[in-house]
Amino acid sequence: MRLPAHLATICFFALALSLSTSASAQIETRPILSSSAAMTMVHGCLSKAAAEGWLMHIAIMDNHGNLKAYHRMDDAQLLSRDVAMAKARTSATSPRSTQQWGEMAFGNGPGAAAFVPGLNFFEGGLPILTPAGQHLGGIGVSGDTGANDAICAQAGIDAAANQIQ
Repeated sequence: MRLPAHLATICFFALALSLSTSASAQIETRPILSSSAAMTMVHGCLSKAAAEGWLMHIAIMDNHGNLKAYHRMDDAQLLSRDVAMAKARTSATSPRSTQQWGEMAFGNGPGAAAFVPGLNFFEGGLPILTPAGQHLGGIGVSGDTGANDAICAQAGIDAAANQIQ
C-alpha cells in the first residue's frame, strides 16, 4: 500500500522535526551580558565617579557590539560620548582592554593593530569576562584621564561581579 504524496510529505517532516529536536537538545549554551548586569555596571561607575568628582560617559556593549547600557553624567563633556562608545566597542569585539590594544599598536613602533579600522587605543575600555574567561562584552568610560576612566570602568565591572557568570 502506497501513501498519498501529502501524507508521505507530512511523515517526512515529522521525522525530520523529531530528529532536529533531539539534536537541538545538545546545543551548547553560553552566558550572555544581561541588561541587569549592564545597568549594575553603570551604577557602579556612577558611584565611583561621584565619589572622585569625575564627570563621565559610560557605555556598555555585548560581545557583538550591541549597546546594552549608556549614561552621560550631568555636565560631562560632549566629546567624551564618542570616545566612550569607541572604547566599549573595541573591548566588546575583542577580549582586550583598549590599553592593551594601544600597546600592541604602538609599543615598539607602529604595529599592525595601529591600522585596524575602528580600534580605540585610549585607556578606559575593558573587556567584560566571566570568571571562566568567557568574553561577554566591553565597557568604555570617558571623561577624565585615561587612568581614571579605566579605574571607573573597573568599578563598574566589580559592581556586577555576582551577575557575571
